[in-house]
Amino acid sequence: MGLCHGKPVEASHTERQISTSANDEILELPPPPLATSIHHASTKSSSKFPFFSPSPLPSFFKQSPANSNSSVTSTPLRIFKRPFPPPSPAKHIRALLAKRHGSVKPNEASIPEGSECEVGLDKSFGFSKQFGVNFELGQEVGRGHFGYTCSAKGKKGSFKGIDAAVKVIPKSKMTTAIAIEDVRREVKILRALTGHKNLVQFYEAYEDDENVYVVMELCKGGELLDKILSRGGKYSEEDARVVLIQILSVVAYCHLQGVVHRDLKPENFLFSSEDENSTLKAIDFGLSDYVKPDERLNDIVGSAYYVAPEVLHRSYGTEADMWSIGVIAYILLCGSRPFWARTESGIFRTVLKADPSFDEAPWPSLSDDAKDFVKRLLNKDFRKRLTASQALSHPWLVNHLEDRKIPFDMVIHKNIKAYIGSSSLRKSALGAIAKTLTLVQLAYLKEQFTILGPNKSGLISMQNFKTAILRSATDASKDSRVLDYVNMVSSIQYRKLDFEEFCAAAISVHQLEGMEVWERHARRAYDLFEKDGNRPIMIEELASELGLGPSVPIHTVLQDWIRHFDGKLSFLGFVRLLHGVSTRGLHKA
Repeated sequence: MGLCHGKPVEASHTERQISTSANDEILELPPPPLATSIHHASTKSSSKFPFFSPSPLPSFFKQSPANSNSSVTSTPLRIFKRPFPPPSPAKHIRALLAKRHGSVKPNEASIPEGSECEVGLDKSFGFSKQFGVNFELGQEVGRGHFGYTCSAKGKKGSFKGIDAAVKVIPKSKMTTAIAIEDVRREVKILRALTGHKNLVQFYEAYEDDENVYVVMELCKGGELLDKILSRGGKYSEEDARVVLIQILSVVAYCHLQGVVHRDLKPENFLFSSEDENSTLKAIDFGLSDYVKPDERLNDIVGSAYYVAPEVLHRSYGTEADMWSIGVIAYILLCGSRPFWARTESGIFRTVLKADPSFDEAPWPSLSDDAKDFVKRLLNKDFRKRLTASQALSHPWLVNHLEDRKIPFDMVIHKNIKAYIGSSSLRKSALGAIAKTLTLVQLAYLKEQFTILGPNKSGLISMQNFKTAILRSATDASKDSRVLDYVNMVSSIQYRKLDFEEFCAAAISVHQLEGMEVWERHARRAYDLFEKDGNRPIMIEELASELGLGPSVPIHTVLQDWIRHFDGKLSFLGFVRLLHGVSTRGLHKA
């Protein structure tokens, strides 16, 4: 459904896209040869792509040597001799998408559900009906599941003489209210997100009785996917940095505005021209959505190879985009996919259960920073994953930024809101962990602190956060209600923060926990806490600090938090306190 460039129409890149309709059967693919395509085509021959990595999971059935196209043997009674595979993670996804897009499997009947029925749907968007007056449509240059893309030439007015790309979305494909809303939201997001050099430029949206026409700049340099192919499947570390800095820059910009892309993959990044140093542009916001920092989305969309674990669990935010970037980074650096299986269901299982391999070539020859960068993006716990701004601040990238500027990170806002609402004991514990931060970690926080504009005394107030957000806000910030969130946080009455307390407030303990040096951080912090902040504390006082109600069996739950010989917080209690404990979390502990 994405914007395409002037590439011959040979295959859709969306066959692996989860958001395709449910009548797309999950394909059983043969084991990937040396030149396997990452974007398996629907009808014509696919591009050769040396992405190959065996599935980390054992196959449930051994392949028959007599028939290499079969994924199972033809041994009689095998159904009794071998265990059944676990339930397919794709099954409920296909059912959900059938409802979303109004499509069903070939032999199943459609059951209309209120507004989900095509009859009576309002397919009028309020867009201009002057497309034919302003543009002359050229040849088709790409085709997706929900539409196709053509080149076009501006005929009059401000568009006269310009080359453009036009995404044509037939209204006949919009068979549900959700599908209509997806198109409406895509145009709204493209119109609102303006001003970033790595974002495809939106010109205008039109409609007639048959189609919606989304007109954007024509990127003539081809897909990032094709560039990877032309390089034999992988990039050098230096060239990969150039690509990833551009990807992270535009994604950080989108996340700050409250927009999550939800379909980041090499096919959805185009080079603006054929020049060697051409700018990379993010395209295809057809699956994008708005999300506030304290909000979780639950609809399952994306592309199978790039989908984050929490998306399959139906509770996710902007961190899902960072997982997808981790997959792209893995591919760029080693030329194979981190998660592979024969079927879409198998891909989902590897994403949920398996860990990517960093043992095979070329990983042993790559820098430790490169490996750490990818690992911290491909952490299955979304709370431990780097944000886009943090990724740009990672040692592997930070010294290669052109302008050396890191965008403001909305997670700072979120963490400080949680800090302000914390108990005095937890604030003391966070202050101790902040004193153990490395120079690299402090550099990122210093950059964020500087963006907030401290006064001459080196202090910031909650109003500084609002000012920093408004400085780069677009219409998308309003549509996503990020500005409402910022206004709410900025209205909180709290003392001004110096840099030391800012570090304690802004730090993410979960992200620290995701690092290999976490144990060292925690032990050092506890030693500092023992000297400066630890004191005898009654279980009842601790329960009050944590806001536990009378229904919680506090003596059972909190007994190992306090040392019996002196009544002070134990190391275990210190670490749990750092994370910010809820009643629900206590019962799980």
